[in-house]
Amino acid sequence: MWKDEEVSAIYGREVARQQRVLRMIPSENIMSEGVRAALGGVFCNKYAEGYPSKRYYQGQENNDALERLAQARACALFGAEHANVQSYSGSPANMAAYMAVCEPGDRIMGLGLNSGGHLTHGWKVNFSGKLYEPHRIEVEEGTERLNYDKIAEMAREVKPKVLFIGTTSYSRVLDFKRFREIADEVGAYLVTDIAHVAGLVVAGAYPNPVPYADIVTMTSHKTLRGPRGGMILCREKLAQAVDRAVFPGIQGGPHMNQVMALAVALGEAARPSFRAYGQQVVKNAQCLADHLTRLGLRIVSGGTDCHMMVVDLRAKNVDGKTAATALEKSGIVCNFNAIPYDPNPPRRPSGIRLGTPCLTSRGFKEDEMAKVASWIVRILDDPENAELQAKTASEIEAFLKNYPVSPVID
Repeated sequence: MWKDEEVSAIYGREVARQQRVLRMIPSENIMSEGVRAALGGVFCNKYAEGYPSKRYYQGQENNDALERLAQARACALFGAEHANVQSYSGSPANMAAYMAVCEPGDRIMGLGLNSGGHLTHGWKVNFSGKLYEPHRIEVEEGTERLNYDKIAEMAREVKPKVLFIGTTSYSRVLDFKRFREIADEVGAYLVTDIAHVAGLVVAGAYPNPVPYADIVTMTSHKTLRGPRGGMILCREKLAQAVDRAVFPGIQGGPHMNQVMALAVALGEAARPSFRAYGQQVVKNAQCLADHLTRLGLRIVSGGTDCHMMVVDLRAKNVDGKTAATALEKSGIVCNFNAIPYDPNPPRRPSGIRLGTPCLTSRGFKEDEMAKVASWIVRILDDPENAELQAKTASEIEAFLKNYPVSPVID
């Protein structure tokens, strides 16, 4: 492929790995050939510090046109007033959102990590927990779901500057309208992080927070099936503050090849086939959750409304790290994950997290998800059986030859 044998060899091994395994990490997906081509195009060669018509380098007419196109497509898809498409990834996008409306030391409220939130929603080891005063929202211990009345009560006591709402492992629909009411009652900004569900929002398979939130952040590489990157949507009155927070607040020049790939992905997401894809992602996740439940596993909160779920493994007497390792050896790639109020330590939690975006991109539907569930439970029932792992890996590799990695974009 390249005149670099070492790099080419590593690349070839990764191509083969992605083809032969079930990739079930919810934050991963498969880019189209168009998105991949854009990432490697000539926009890699150009520096574009600043914004359209306000750059600090010459030769920007095509960069300006490209960025405006990506912004327009983002606003049209989500119904937003303003879009910043320069964020390098989701965490910088979240940092910019804080910087746009907060000062260091301000109080913030966000979902706790074990309750399904993200590091950037106020975790103590993250910038969000170091620069601001974090107050964590936790799910109810019995239902493992959010209690909006208690969140409202907490907000009245805390009086946060920002209510920062988003998830990485909470599988239930968020009530953005209710969060807006809570934010209004205490005079807080409402920021929503839809990194995981952005593509589902576009597909109409998950509620759109844009009508309710002051700022919406997201990544572009999960359910949106675009390049590794981030994006920020906001109300027009906050556009200048958001843009200044991204540049010069956090970043230098944007990666214009990434912006081009994002524009391509947003164009693909506007097609009817993408809507069907997003709907199928959720159907597949719900089907998988149902089958795993029938086979003796417990799904955190009792099921899923989106593309992912956390599986409680305690009934199988296996921890998440052991399970994830055994599953990977069997051709099933997921990640270990804490359950709410987990009695186990973070490196060996009680759960695993499973998602359906990649499998759906490869053409899986409900019948295939039943088969996936049976493979998963087979391994969890005997996680130390190397012979069984090898047998299952061979079965999966043969099965996947009928499901090529590159998705077809109609």
